[in-house]
Amino acid sequence: MTYFPPFIPQSDPPLPPWETLPTMYDLPSDNPEEPGLPDDFHFLQPLLLYLTFQPINWNPELVYSAADLNLYYTIDHPLWYKRPDWFGVVGVQKLYKGQDLRLSYVTWQEPAKPFVVVELLSAGTEEEDLGIKKSATDKPPSKWEVYEQILRIPYYVVFSRYTNELQAFQLVGGHYEPMTLTQGRILMPEIELSLGLWQGSFRDIERLWLRWFTLAGELIPEPTEEAEKAKRKAAQLAERLRQLGVNPDDLD
Repeated sequence: MTYFPPFIPQSDPPLPPWETLPTMYDLPSDNPEEPGLPDDFHFLQPLLLYLTFQPINWNPELVYSAADLNLYYTIDHPLWYKRPDWFGVVGVQKLYKGQDLRLSYVTWQEPAKPFVVVELLSAGTEEEDLGIKKSATDKPPSKWEVYEQILRIPYYVVFSRYTNELQAFQLVGGHYEPMTLTQGRILMPEIELSLGLWQGSFRDIERLWLRWFTLAGELIPEPTEEAEKAKRKAAQLAERLRQLGVNPDDLD
């Protein structure tokens, strides 16, 4: 009589742990009580704005900007604050009272309020950023309400990296009015700058970025771009000298 061993079904081999653990798409990148905390884009995009915010008609020593910094906006409720993704101020020293790096921006202790604010849209902040969601009477006001009605910030810019939509609002008669872009840029003649979208590489990441231009549309270079431009000019000069029979390596 032939013996047949009992059939034992073979189980699939276990998945490696990196295929079962939650990914960055599964885990929240924000705090439910404070939506919109920074991710990579929320670090890099404000950094580019910071590096290129150079109002042409202002002394650089009196230009300040910050990203993800608490902005305290009313003495009536001194603990209330908003945290813009980026904001720029003119007429203010880079150091608090010329002495210390800021821990926050307290508007009632500063000589000027922000001139322009940029918010980067995310799913958790869109309604507040665009003024769709109004705050309850017993709660702090929304960002839109603070920027428009309390601080009266002249320019408010909203950008979505998901749709590449750029929206801008200018304070007119005490209310924000949508702005019409000029050749794809937001003109701010008071500081002789414009803000628009640029396709290019920043920190080795190619994508559509929001960045500062002159009013005429020339890019305001960030430091690595300035260094590269200087390097190209030096190479061109060296080549010109060689054409004239001069070895640039022999020059002091």
